[in-house]
Amino acid sequence: MRWSKDDPSIYFLGAFGVNEEQWEPRDGFMLQHAVVKELGYPELKTVKDYEQAIRTYLEKHPTIDGQPTIGLTLLADDWRIAQSVTNPAVFATGGSDDGEWYIDDETKKPVIHFTRPEEKEYFRWLNHMYNTGLIDPDSFVQKYDQYKAKIASGRVLGIIDSKWQFREPEQALLQAGKPERTYGMYPIVLNENYKNRNFQSPGYSGGTGVGISVSAKDPVRIIQFLDWLCSDEAQILNNWGIEGMHYTVVDGKRVISEEEMKKRKTDPLYGKKTGIGVYLYPFPEYGVGVKDPTGQTYKVDSKEQIIANYSDVEKEVLANYGAKMWMDLYPKAEEFPVKPWGAAWQINIPQGTDGAVIMQKVNESARKRIPEMIMAKPEQFDALWDSFQAELKAVGVHKLEEQFQKLLNERIKLFSE
Repeated sequence: MRWSKDDPSIYFLGAFGVNEEQWEPRDGFMLQHAVVKELGYPELKTVKDYEQAIRTYLEKHPTIDGQPTIGLTLLADDWRIAQSVTNPAVFATGGSDDGEWYIDDETKKPVIHFTRPEEKEYFRWLNHMYNTGLIDPDSFVQKYDQYKAKIASGRVLGIIDSKWQFREPEQALLQAGKPERTYGMYPIVLNENYKNRNFQSPGYSGGTGVGISVSAKDPVRIIQFLDWLCSDEAQILNNWGIEGMHYTVVDGKRVISEEEMKKRKTDPLYGKKTGIGVYLYPFPEYGVGVKDPTGQTYKVDSKEQIIANYSDVEKEVLANYGAKMWMDLYPKAEEFPVKPWGAAWQINIPQGTDGAVIMQKVNESARKRIPEMIMAKPEQFDALWDSFQAELKAVGVHKLEEQFQKLLNERIKLFSE
């Protein structure tokens, strides 16, 4: 059920906010505020800068609250390995979020990103971090709940991840009165030859979203519900809650009390308790920055509100780096072209094809071989990388890239019409 010239139908309503503006980094390299404060706000541009900050603080503070300090912990639990281990390799070497793919801006040629020599050097750095004791030895065996519990303890100095994966433990730290143990987000790259593309615009993103199954008993009613979700009434209810309970209206503007905002920021179960946000992603929604007829944003997180929601220590850290928001530290969206293919991770290789089988084998190989390389002795690293690349070739990675090139070309052509 793909939109194509042969079948120009829309089967899914897209899962991304309409006219969204990105105002916060989504993923990358996180470092506790306590670390940068104590070290006098060091320069944080490359992995070496990041490593030095972690090492220096860890040597000064081998324990936190009576527990061993962890320099950097990673998450490799099933598919989450992509968020914390493999995707950051492409982010640190000048690529943007296209899932398993790296696509050249000029040639539009896709390659499985962890076949790139540039990423070999990123994984070599992780191998160095592991062998010098800065990476949590449990990184490749811990489960997601264990990972979150470690972060919530306040003893993990650095994490490399997507923001949404550690929102709950950060809220727990704020709830426990430990804002200095939450994290700043830094545009770290392998070396200064690269730019972090966190803010590169994917343009239109079509693919995943909300659809209606052929067995639905009342598809008309479902359409009516989705239509209502697009209304101002539903969007405000979904984002702000109930007037008089979760916000008030003052001089025609919605206002959330300090007490209520604190609950939003610190209670990991706030959405479940109130229902706020439950029918946002992947349902239809206006994006960050879009304004309603009153001139106020549909989302609670306007730039002003985002800044207001920062903890005092967060504002202090940003001020010392000459910034008001975390986005100020990153290369601007205008520095990069808008991607004409949207987000490549949304381009699905059809099930039942040999390409889909190859992709499964590629992912299985990466989930096994990359942790193996990181945990190996440094002198074993090159041989293990070569073995990994040979294994990818043997399962047909280049054939997969050729098949994906056709799908990518089709997507670019469709999106340009």
